[in-house]
Amino acid sequence: MTEGQNRRLRGMACVSMWGASFPESRTAGMPSFSNKRRVNHTATEMFDLVADVERYPEFVPMCQALRVRQRTVKPDGTEVIVADMTVSFKLVRETFTSRVTLDRANQKILVEYLRGPFSHLENRWTFEPRGDDACEVGFFIAYEFKSRMLAILMGAMFDAAFHRFAEAFEKRADVIYPRRAPAA
Repeated sequence: MTEGQNRRLRGMACVSMWGASFPESRTAGMPSFSNKRRVNHTATEMFDLVADVERYPEFVPMCQALRVRQRTVKPDGTEVIVADMTVSFKLVRETFTSRVTLDRANQKILVEYLRGPFSHLENRWTFEPRGDDACEVGFFIAYEFKSRMLAILMGAMFDAAFHRFAEAFEKRADVIYPRRAPAA
């Protein structure tokens, strides 16, 4: 199998993992990261934590600032947030705008890139209950920088940060919500 075929298959696997309630992904061949993690907090607690984007600068790796530009509740009950996020690492600082769709009924969050240093960025979260006091958190992100130089400067750092994202959210949940017995 060629590398191109491998990338296409990885991209297709990411689409099927996240279900039909989000539009089809166009991430084949891009740098991506996905993770599923069982946590000792309810799906609703974890959804609320991830949906609280204004607090990201307090605990999300590399998030220096976040400003909500617009917040709209749609007739179907989903909430759409348009926000600017500033990320920084050493001497590099970039701001990008994204649209965050909060689908509380289905416990899913979709983040879509609107403008900034990327040619594409897509981030998806799922929250699946596992008993009364635990859930499985799914995290997926795919991105591509517009600038090859920026990709070289920040690409490896982004990859490392994404591996720490799930842990950062779990640690934040431990601070905000009472700790429970370990998940099985």
